[in-house]
Amino acid sequence: MSEGKDDVPQWHPDTLAVRASLPRTPYGEHSEALFLSSSFIQSDARSAAARFAGDEDGFIYSRFSNPTVGMFEQRLAALEGTEVALATSSGMGAITLLMLGLLQAGDHVVCSRSVFGATLKLLGDTFGRFGVQTSFVSQTDVSEWRAALRPGRTRLLFAETPSNPLIEVCDIAALAGLAHDCGALLVVDNCFCSPALQRPAAFGADLVMHSGTKFLDGQGRVLAGALCGSRELVEGRLLPVQRSAGISLSPFNAWVVLKGLETLGLRMRAQGASALELAQWLQSQPGVARVHYPGLDSHPQHALAMRQQSGQGGAVLSFEVAADGPEQARERAFALIDSTRLCSITANFGDTRTTITHPASTSHGRLSAEQRAAAGIGQGLIRVGVGLEHVEDIRRDLARGLPGSN
Repeated sequence: MSEGKDDVPQWHPDTLAVRASLPRTPYGEHSEALFLSSSFIQSDARSAAARFAGDEDGFIYSRFSNPTVGMFEQRLAALEGTEVALATSSGMGAITLLMLGLLQAGDHVVCSRSVFGATLKLLGDTFGRFGVQTSFVSQTDVSEWRAALRPGRTRLLFAETPSNPLIEVCDIAALAGLAHDCGALLVVDNCFCSPALQRPAAFGADLVMHSGTKFLDGQGRVLAGALCGSRELVEGRLLPVQRSAGISLSPFNAWVVLKGLETLGLRMRAQGASALELAQWLQSQPGVARVHYPGLDSHPQHALAMRQQSGQGGAVLSFEVAADGPEQARERAFALIDSTRLCSITANFGDTRTTITHPASTSHGRLSAEQRAAAGIGQGLIRVGVGLEHVEDIRRDLARGLPGSN
């Protein structure tokens, strides 16, 4: 911790987001230093041997140890309430490292069918080719998770909560109980909430996964990922694989996300407040068939979300346009998206700028029609990542494509 205070672990998360870091260099810089160096000089051959063997702490090579990356890892671990964190090149890189480090041929994974499209492809197709089997189940029905378990073979339960793009919420504590009862681990993708709103480890998750590309950076600048958990899991089982595989975060990207963390709480509260206001407005519009946002009383998991997410719904919502059949739904969704002038048409979210996308043809476009149907992703679904613009301007922009809006 940068200040060397005994009471640092008691600081509020907003304070940790600004102060948690490695010690300053002898130069006394106030902002964290950016170490753009591929390798680090050792004082002598014995020290080099000890550090390469893992018997002595110290920076060696930036593929697996760098001071700037270490600052980001320490700060994120402090925010998530875990022992350590391990930074990766992207969110999908984090999931790839997770699977490489914890699974082998013959192992079994239980995963929500409502997760991000690339996650579905990676688990179902890519790792399936190497003998890792995955059962996809309902995000919200714990009985389906229980029924899918294979004693002696199930190693991981993987959940994204809230999910992308239907914003469904799973019961983290219940899934942790299932996982631990059968000797498996629970991994939770916390991209939608970030530790500013939700700390899955507090509910029993063994590992917390992040795409730092989203809210941790918060300004759409760089790619980044991370895995947070116990020292035994992260440093004992994942770090050795990263040292060989090179799924590493660059120091520059680490520095950018490190600075983004300083405003994480402020951004999440402000963007979440706007998202709630927009969700309430959208559900009153005649051109909208349904709104998906956990901050609404109408959301099926509203009460659970308010317990797990610090009483806030987050900054991402989705809604379905009213239509007769999938062809008309797609046409109306495209027309609404194309009518916007302020919202950015891009599949990313977590930016200061509001983004809008059609999941069925973008983030989940590589899935089969059957897979999209199983995940509940229809042609009329639109996802909005709410930014920091004035909420009335965002509302007016969405209203351009909604007939009869008020």
